[in-house]
Amino acid sequence: MNYDNFRNVKPYEELEFRDDFMFGKVMEDIELCREVLECLLQHPVGELTIPESQKEFRYSEKGKPIRLDIYSCDDDTVYDTEMQNLNHRSVEALELPKRSRFYQSSIDTDFMNKNYSYKRLPESVILFICTFDPFGKGLSRYTFQEKCAEDEAISLNDGTTKIFFNCRYGGNDIPDDLRRFYDYIETGKADSVLTKQLAKAVSDARKREEWRSAYMKEISLLIDAREEGIAQGIERGIAQGIEQGIKQGMEQGMERGIKQGMELGVKKEQANTEAERLRADKAEALVEKYREKYGALT
Repeated sequence: MNYDNFRNVKPYEELEFRDDFMFGKVMEDIELCREVLECLLQHPVGELTIPESQKEFRYSEKGKPIRLDIYSCDDDTVYDTEMQNLNHRSVEALELPKRSRFYQSSIDTDFMNKNYSYKRLPESVILFICTFDPFGKGLSRYTFQEKCAEDEAISLNDGTTKIFFNCRYGGNDIPDDLRRFYDYIETGKADSVLTKQLAKAVSDARKREEWRSAYMKEISLLIDAREEGIAQGIERGIAQGIEQGIKQGMEQGMERGIKQGMELGVKKEQANTEAERLRADKAEALVEKYREKYGALT
């Protein structure tokens, strides 16, 4: 491992609530999770199960795994809460709409794999807490539900909701507790009951040595995976370069061979001796053999 890579890693003592690892650890607290959900949704939620951070779904050995930041549910609804930073990427590169679709389908598939009927599928809400404006329209939040394109008064009522929260929103036309929550995400300023609780939870988490070790292990695995990916990319690049070089060499050799063969073919017509005609016949047969094997060259 190249330990120089750790120089660009945020120290554990500086992690904030908006950082994925810290967000997951703080939101494992069932009461804080409930209060954050109620602040975002602006309505009470039922009694939650213990929140699971980094809950993983994998449906085949080679299938793409999915990890949900915070997975929790009450009697009627499943909640997937995601903290989303840009991390030097573009909004388009994050592909949030398709990701929300994938998360939604994974939650449903998990329930159906338990031999439940369609009727037992719970309501599900996918929440993205974005530290940027995810759709660039200046709204405080973007809520998506299934509607009829021909008549939006008709709802599919399939029990799915996807909400993207814009923490960059600067307006005052949203509930005060939500505005203060946005401010906390953006600036770290804690000036409400909820944000003060979150700030204390972050401060306490920074003192947890077992969490520090888990964080460094996670970073180490990510760096190893990245270095392995780079090494594999270099290997593939070299292999492709060699393959391309061989192919190009063969094609150039075949071109020269065909050209020489064609020249010999011409000479065949002009050959004055039986030996010269025999050599030309062999050359022409060899050219035809390679044409059959590798196809005509253009």
